[in-house]
Amino acid sequence: MRLFGLIGYPLTHSFSKKYFEEKFEKEQIAGCRYELFPIKTIEELLSLLNKHPELEGLNVTIPYKKQVMAFLDESNIPAGLGACNCVNISGGRLIGYNTDVTGFGMSLKPLLKSYHKKALVLGSGGAANAVAYVLQKLGIGFNIVSRKIQDDATIGYADIDRNVIHDHSVIINTTPLGTFPDTDTCPDIPYQYIGQEHLLFDLVYNPSKTLFLKKGEERGAVIKNGEEMLVLQAEESWRIWNS
Repeated sequence: MRLFGLIGYPLTHSFSKKYFEEKFEKEQIAGCRYELFPIKTIEELLSLLNKHPELEGLNVTIPYKKQVMAFLDESNIPAGLGACNCVNISGGRLIGYNTDVTGFGMSLKPLLKSYHKKALVLGSGGAANAVAYVLQKLGIGFNIVSRKIQDDATIGYADIDRNVIHDHSVIINTTPLGTFPDTDTCPDIPYQYIGQEHLLFDLVYNPSKTLFLKKGEERGAVIKNGEEMLVLQAEESWRIWNS
């Protein structure tokens, strides 16, 4: 039995397990299963691998996309990206990839207009790294918004005012804020300054319309959630595990 799975913590609501189980059934892929592996620390990865030597591939989610990098034997992740959400396990070696880049890029590009020249990336975790990488490739300038000021590209939430919102017509939420069951939460930005030229993209997919997206929609913005991105990155993971 080929085994694949997802590491992260907590894993109370996982897109990946449901998606792959339905994929295996629909496409009549026999001899495969996909499991959730909630680990409280990244160090537990080693005991997980020892316990399940049949593991062929792992997806990686919050909060381990950056931390798992130290455990890789080989990396196919672009230089400077510094985050991994897909691991291929071959001959006991862990080979890292970032399929968030593929998923986010393919999901975002059809929505972009000529006036979408600058973006705010809300959050500074592993998913933000992938988002920033894609924006850079697309020639879209960006500022990362974080509770902790880390470098020249990072601003605090308190720094976001009318001018900042006006100058950044793309706003991307990479934080888990608004995820079920905490659907009454959202990033703390001045939504009243958002207008029809804005594009709000939320990596959260459950619920399908977060409070962040609702507030943007109320102001006339184009909105999109993270479900298509997840599907695309899952399919890219499956391709990697079978290549």
